[in-house]
Amino acid sequence: MPLYEHVFIARQDLSSAQAEGLIEHFATVVADNGGAIVEREYWGVKTMAYKINKNRKGHYAFLRSNAPSAAIQEMERLMGLHDDVMRVLTIKVDAHGEGQSIQMQKRDERDRGDRPEGGFGGGERRERSFGGDRGDRGDRGGFGGDRGGERSGGGGFGGGDRDRSAPPRR
Repeated sequence: MPLYEHVFIARQDLSSAQAEGLIEHFATVVADNGGAIVEREYWGVKTMAYKINKNRKGHYAFLRSNAPSAAIQEMERLMGLHDDVMRVLTIKVDAHGEGQSIQMQKRDERDRGDRPEGGFGGGERRERSFGGDRGDRGDRGGFGGDRGGERSGGGGFGGGDRDRSAPPRR
C-alpha cells in the first residue's frame, strides 16, 4: 500500500484534548477504509505565518499512514467538511522516516536545553564596543568643515587622496 504523511491545522480555540480527539477521529476514518496510521504526533499550538480564517495560531498534528488512496481521499474529504480543521497537507512518500519528525526533535532539544556552545551560529563570538579605541583607522578628522580657514586633518566623507596644498573648496 502507498505511504503518506499528513499535517493538518485545527482552530486555536480548541483545547489540546479536543485537538487530539480530532487526530483519533481521522485515524479511525483511515482504519475503517482499509488503512492504518503508523505514527501520530501532536505538535501543539504554533503561530502561523499569516492569518487563516481570522486565526493567528493553530493546533498542528502530524500523521504517517499506510493506506489505499480511497481511504486518504475520504479522510481529506471529511477534514475539508470539518469546521475545526483549517488546513490539510498530504504528501505521498517512498518511505517513512525513522524516529520522530523534525518538529518533535526541535521541541526535545528546546526542552532539554541542548544548545551549541557559543549560541546558535556555532561560530566564534566577537565582542563589539561602540566607543573608545577605533582600531587602526587613524585620525581621519571629523565630518569636514572649515576651522579657521584651514581644512581639518582627514577631511570627512570625501576624504583621502586629494592634494592638501590646494586651497579649500567653497
